[in-house]
Amino acid sequence: MSASGISRRFIRVWQRNMRVYRRVWKINFLPPLLEPLFYLFAFGAGLGALVGSILYEGTSVSYIAYIAPALLGINMMYNSFFENTYASFVRMYYQKTFDAMLATPLSIEEIIAGEIIWGATKSVIATAIMLTVISLFGIISYPAGLLLLPLAFIGGMAFGSVGMFFTSLLPSIDSFNLPIFLFVTPMFLFSGTFFPIQNLPIWAQRAAQVFPLTHLVNLCRSLSLGTVKTELLLDLLYLIVFSAVFFPLSLNRMHHRLIK
Repeated sequence: MSASGISRRFIRVWQRNMRVYRRVWKINFLPPLLEPLFYLFAFGAGLGALVGSILYEGTSVSYIAYIAPALLGINMMYNSFFENTYASFVRMYYQKTFDAMLATPLSIEEIIAGEIIWGATKSVIATAIMLTVISLFGIISYPAGLLLLPLAFIGGMAFGSVGMFFTSLLPSIDSFNLPIFLFVTPMFLFSGTFFPIQNLPIWAQRAAQVFPLTHLVNLCRSLSLGTVKTELLLDLLYLIVFSAVFFPLSLNRMHHRLIK
C-alpha cells in the first residue's frame, strides 16, 4: 500500500489525538516549559562558565546561545519520535484504538498518516512553548526565529515517520530501548548539539552527517542566531527526503503488521 490512497479522513485520527491531548494538557505543557530552564541553567550557567564562548560561522557566541537552538531541535525529535513509538504502540497494542478505528471507514494508511502528522503537530506545540521560554533569555533572533515553528513540523514528520517505522518492526514495548540506545542517543550526543562536530575525528564527522538531527540542529541554530544561508537548503532537503523515504515505509510496514 502507498500514501496515494490516503484521503482527508486521516484528519479524524488527528482530531481524536488532539482531544485526548487537551484533556491532559497540563501534563503535556510542563515538560517543554521546564526542560529548557533546567538545561539552560545546568549547561548555560554551569558548564557555560567553564566553556565561555564558541566560534560559530566565524562569529564568537556564548555557550548558552550555542546550545539553546540545539535544545529546540532535540525537543522536536523527542516529541514526534516518542509519540509515534511508545504512544502509538500503546494505542495499537494495549488500548486497541487502531482496531476500533479499522471498524470505521478509515484505512490503515489513513490511521498511520494521522498518527505521524499528529506527532509532527505535537512537536510544533512543544516547540512553541519552549521557544517562548528561551526567547525570554534574549538569545533568539526574530523574525527568523519564527521559522522554527514550520521547521518543527518538518522535523516532526521526519522523526515521527522513522519512529512509526520502528513501531512497525518491534514486537514489544520494551524493545524500543534498542532504537533509543542505538539511534536516538548517538544523535543526542554527536549531532553538534553540545559541541561543534568539527571537534570530532573525520570519520565521526562524516557519520554525524548521516544523522537527521545534525541537519535539524544546523537549521535551528542558524534560524535562532539569524545567520541564514543558502547552504541550509541542503539540510532542509535532507529532512524532506528522509521523511519522503520513511513515511511510505512506515505505512507499508504497519499495513503488513496489522493485516495478517
